[in-house]
Amino acid sequence: MVTLFPLEVHTPFRLFYSVLVEPIVLTLVDGDAAIYANHVPITAPVVPCLLKIKDKQGNWKTAFIAESLLEVKQHKTVLISDAAEWPEEIDPERAKAAKENAEKALNESLFKFEKITAAASLKRANMRLRVREEGMLPRNASK
Repeated sequence: MVTLFPLEVHTPFRLFYSVLVEPIVLTLVDGDAAIYANHVPITAPVVPCLLKIKDKQGNWKTAFIAESLLEVKQHKTVLISDAAEWPEEIDPERAKAAKENAEKALNESLFKFEKITAAASLKRANMRLRVREEGMLPRNASK
């Protein structure tokens, strides 16, 4: 029998997701992590990444999450994110324009903080495009 645990994903604008799940997979600052029921309690920063969620029916869902803070507690897991989007919510034209702007800013930046900011913007734009492309594939094609 599969053990489920409650997951909540919050953004500044909405409760993005709140349901019982099996595992979740995401990227912490020091690498990929999978969180299962009864995981040891942790609090960790999350980089912009694909959030993969296995729901109680056994189906995988993918979403984009921006910079976040993950808190795994005994009774639930909470992800507080700057932004979260399902694939169908991502405007591909807007994401491509953001990627182009970030690439231009990265090439034209003179100072280290400008390069860091531009590189972060580029990573976020690339991740949003990846989520959009992977999320729009038929379910059996994305495995």
